[in-house]
Amino acid sequence: MHDGQLLRYSRHILLPQIGIRGQETLLQSHALIVGAGGLGSSAAMYLAASGVGKLTICDNDKVDLTNLQRQIIHRTKTIGMPKSLSAKKTLAEINPEVDVIAVDRRADESSLRELVSDADVVVDATDNFPTRHAINRHCAIQKKPLVTGAAIRFDGQVAVFDLRHESSSCYECLFAAEGDDQDVRCAVMGVFAPLVGIVGCIQAAEALKLLLGIGKSLTGHLLLLDGLSLAQRSIKLSKDPACLVCRTKPLAVEEGAFTFTKDKDALNKSR
Repeated sequence: MHDGQLLRYSRHILLPQIGIRGQETLLQSHALIVGAGGLGSSAAMYLAASGVGKLTICDNDKVDLTNLQRQIIHRTKTIGMPKSLSAKKTLAEINPEVDVIAVDRRADESSLRELVSDADVVVDATDNFPTRHAINRHCAIQKKPLVTGAAIRFDGQVAVFDLRHESSSCYECLFAAEGDDQDVRCAVMGVFAPLVGIVGCIQAAEALKLLLGIGKSLTGHLLLLDGLSLAQRSIKLSKDPACLVCRTKPLAVEEGAFTFTKDKDALNKSR
């Protein structure tokens, strides 16, 4: 690190769990953030400020006036701009040394294959179940740690799924893709502005811990937050033995379809 970096990251370097070696690890790391909304805003800003060397921001939406109540990475003057580019502009002001890759497209099967492959950690900051499940499947296939978060009304949640460890569950274990869960959008239900910041900051903290290999991550637990009382509780998650994502070894990924194998039987599941 050069002198400017030593000064910029001095408060990290003072921490014995991080130090110079840990900060150098962050500078060489790559985080993928899918979603540049409320959760992605605070997660991206703290990962950039912390010195994660490369950030890929994937979002196909444009900045809208209604976003500005909670999506703090965007500005009034960037209304109408692609969110990924607006985020890149703000992150450059926070830390110009971070390499920010703006991906202005939907996170679909074909794009996620490459995006996840290139990342050291993935932050799911999306707001719909199909995309969350697609991210989870690619992280499971490539064994990349996944930090997922959600917030609606005054309720927030964060979980980590890390299939580098055989005992870890995955997002599918918690919310089955073919279940009765319906997308609940803040555009309909509303959301408490600071709550998305709190959840996004926790996601950033979990991502940094995973990159550094320090502390105890939320792997195997679902953290629930109540924004009205600031009460929180942690629920232990178990691996679903019937899960079609993490109980099997994926053979191939095709557009809209996944092929798995278990023992000698082939399981074909259309998504």
